[in-house]
Amino acid sequence: MSELKRTPLFEVYKEYGGKTIDFGGWELPVQFSSIKEEHEAVRTKAGLFDVSHMGEIEVKGTESLAYLQKMMTNDISKIKDGGAQYTAMCYENGGTVDDLLVYKMADDHYLLVVNASNIEKDYKWLQDHVQGDVHLENLSENMAQLALQGPLAESVLQKLVNNVNLSDIGFFKFQNEIDLNGRKALISRTGYTGEDGFEIYCDANDVVAIWSNILEAGAAEGVLPCGLGSRDTLRFEANLALYGQELSPDISPLEAGIGFAVKLNKESDFIGKSVLLQQIENGVPRKLVGVEMIDRGIPRHGYPVYVGEELIGEVTTGTQSPTLKRNIGMALLKTDFAVLDQEVEVEIRNKRVKAKVVPTPFYKREKK
Repeated sequence: MSELKRTPLFEVYKEYGGKTIDFGGWELPVQFSSIKEEHEAVRTKAGLFDVSHMGEIEVKGTESLAYLQKMMTNDISKIKDGGAQYTAMCYENGGTVDDLLVYKMADDHYLLVVNASNIEKDYKWLQDHVQGDVHLENLSENMAQLALQGPLAESVLQKLVNNVNLSDIGFFKFQNEIDLNGRKALISRTGYTGEDGFEIYCDANDVVAIWSNILEAGAAEGVLPCGLGSRDTLRFEANLALYGQELSPDISPLEAGIGFAVKLNKESDFIGKSVLLQQIENGVPRKLVGVEMIDRGIPRHGYPVYVGEELIGEVTTGTQSPTLKRNIGMALLKTDFAVLDQEVEVEIRNKRVKAKVVPTPFYKREKK
């Protein structure tokens, strides 16, 4: 068995009571206090996550844009300097290589942020398709990432920022070389919780100090260190896809409900486009929907879903929602059954229990 990877913050976890688990080959904190307490902190105050396991891949060269247009489903030409975009990469069969963020640093310079379990796979996939003046570098070992999420994120982080007014950084925008209490960082208004907040990219050698500074700055406001458990319940309530569950080599971005990140009418062809066009023309065979339990039971990842004796799909993610206090899930179902109020049965420990298809997202924050 290979040794688990660790982020630069690993030795700090125990100071805050962090309980670690194996997450895709990484030893990461599932919680510090409790999942529910951390979830509530992000919804009402703010929480700080170590997401340094995520991967960062730099793309440079005069033909970077043309290359990324070929590799990504979204329209990279629409990103302005200082902007970020959510996108996906597909295989030729329309299945998903990964979902990721693209940051535009300059016309010939981009930063890709990929899922931790896919770093090596993504890097090889990208390398295998390089053409022209394009140069890739995997920066993951030397970069760290934190996420400060919640309604108080801006006011807390502003205490440490001297050279920028954070309110000037709009949604899916970023600024680089921000002075964060004497250390440089790229700060973007992005996140994975359904709340306002920031993702902070810095040198791996600086992340321990930045982590401590943020928690000290937010102590009076009740900012908590948060683990993967609450990160999952938060993103799930906001209907944000997780690679390996809602997205996979066998699930297309259209089936997973991220069609907004697929631009079939952009000028450049991209890998998988022909299959995705067919799915649009013929209708996707499956759709990701929300389900809510009618009977007692919690839908979990991988549980089969039936209508009568017909197996119509399976649960991709499910839990008892900390915010809504309801047993809910996301399920990938045959399209004919993916309609609101469709009654289904989820098989839980060899017993079928009633549920129904409901609207998503389950949670949406109120805009100021």
